[in-house]
Amino acid sequence: MKQFYETYKDFEKLSPLVTQLSWTNNLLILSGAKTIEEKEFYIKMALKNKYSKRELDRQISTAYFERYMVASDKANQSITKTIDEDDYPNTRILDTYTLEFLDLPNNYKEKDLQSAIVDNMKDFILEIGKDFTFMDKEYKVQVGNHDFFIDLLFYNRAFSCLVAFELKIGEFKPEYISKMDLYLEALDRQEKKQNENPSVGIILCSNKDEKVVEFAMSRSTSPTLVAQYKTELIDKKLLQDKLKQITDILQEPTETEGLDN
Repeated sequence: MKQFYETYKDFEKLSPLVTQLSWTNNLLILSGAKTIEEKEFYIKMALKNKYSKRELDRQISTAYFERYMVASDKANQSITKTIDEDDYPNTRILDTYTLEFLDLPNNYKEKDLQSAIVDNMKDFILEIGKDFTFMDKEYKVQVGNHDFFIDLLFYNRAFSCLVAFELKIGEFKPEYISKMDLYLEALDRQEKKQNENPSVGIILCSNKDEKVVEFAMSRSTSPTLVAQYKTELIDKKLLQDKLKQITDILQEPTETEGLDN
């Protein structure tokens, strides 16, 4: 109790928020989050999503804060939703998703990945964000005389749009983007309602070369995002080091600032 008081006594905005959490969730955040910024993140996230003890513990243990903070802004360029004090932390498409709950067999195929996600949909939505609502798997869209099937189709309440997931068990390839563009165009012409935003695509690969993704997307206006997934927990220390590197770069003074000083 003394530690709890000393942690939050100088942060007026957090004091009323912690009283809305259960004591169990407060203890999880107190012991699992190092910085006050990380604590604030999990407090607001737990309140926004009404996390149970298990859900909050899972997010902390999978380093969701670090993965959220290191997610590339470019990966979210098609999402035009403001993050403000009343809506933080907002839904964000991450660079890396942790799917440790899938329990996939050795040498699994894309169908195995799809089936495992559908069978563990509650945990999958916890990972990608509770604003996602699952609609269907193998969702059929017809273009000309051809039928195409979207691996997983969701609706996102925060973005007010359809979200198509394409699942790949290998490394990202540039040609995946054109296929996803076809899906999104079909969804926008045939399924999107008048009050909804244009559809978004997420290509979920087991690996990606950041430079290949950068080159593939550099001249593209496609609302397609490329993310990778891991079937095991990611080393939290590696994510913390990456976040520190990004923070240090952002805090470096510009050449002009250096001259002014």
